[in-house]
Amino acid sequence: MNAGEMIEVVLPGKVEPEGLQLRQGAVPAPGPGQVVVRMEATGVSFAEQQMRRGRYYDQPPFPFVPGYDLVGTVLTAGDGVAPSLVGTRVAALLKVGGWASHVVVDAADVVPVPDGIGAAQAETLVINGITAWQMLHRQARVRAGQTVLVHGANGGVGSVLVQLARAAGADVIGTASARHHAALRERGVTPVDYRTEDIPARVRELAPGGVDAVFDHVGGRSVVDSWGLLAPGGTLVSYGTASTRDDEGSKQWPVLKLLGRVWLWNALPNRRHAYFYNVWAGRALSKDRFRARLRADLTEVFEALRRGDITAQIAAELPLTQAAEALRLAESGTVAGKVVLHA
Repeated sequence: MNAGEMIEVVLPGKVEPEGLQLRQGAVPAPGPGQVVVRMEATGVSFAEQQMRRGRYYDQPPFPFVPGYDLVGTVLTAGDGVAPSLVGTRVAALLKVGGWASHVVVDAADVVPVPDGIGAAQAETLVINGITAWQMLHRQARVRAGQTVLVHGANGGVGSVLVQLARAAGADVIGTASARHHAALRERGVTPVDYRTEDIPARVRELAPGGVDAVFDHVGGRSVVDSWGLLAPGGTLVSYGTASTRDDEGSKQWPVLKLLGRVWLWNALPNRRHAYFYNVWAGRALSKDRFRARLRADLTEVFEALRRGDITAQIAAELPLTQAAEALRLAESGTVAGKVVLHA
């Protein structure tokens, strides 16, 4: 690829991973208040797995360039942007557009990556780290001595969540398949096998008085069980509908049904709380407040990595041109951590 060339991956419609297309073009120029980031690492998240099936709640119309987040170096800056930003390694949360060698981003949306943290390491913690941090500390407000249940404790968000919860002094019960149990025990997590065990019954054995928080990305039946496992004063944070990934029909309905349940549960006089977490909440109301909170929380996550409270779990690193293989690998459920793409 020449210096003036850009390469990007296009999702043309509802396709198998092999249906992704590569497109080449000129490196874009930044507009006022923007920067061009030379991508060093972007990732495959659950969102792209839903998007290729047309199942992500508010995805743009096809065709588009996927890529929920990225880490890279600022190549050029537009008018009104501090020239000192050029040459800086930054992270950005995008929702779409990250699967490209060069990406235009509003300068106000980039967060500096501290020295000593590699691009791939940082990439594993952008969407996953912000999600875990905000659910744990802003919504559930977990404190030392509490007991929490994390579904999918070996997953992208789940693995960060359990580490942050342990660092906060909480006892953690984590659901995962048996092959991940040894690694979870090493992290001080009590594992439960979601394939072979009755999760509600096992959690009640481990926490007879209920748990103080549940983090549930499964949706459907699971979220009803999760609500029933809460102790008085406990918090359910639901952050997805993974159980409906392969369904046909309306992509909005599972989310709307979940939101309806959350509203109803919160209306009941039982001292328990339910939230549906969405990383983009509040952005439409106040962009400045949203950006400040995102910057503060991602900075906390990077510091937790530097302290050793959390580790960056890289499942595999592949070049951007192998996005199809990367997506296939991420969907296989056979790897632990994040599948990372590099330019």
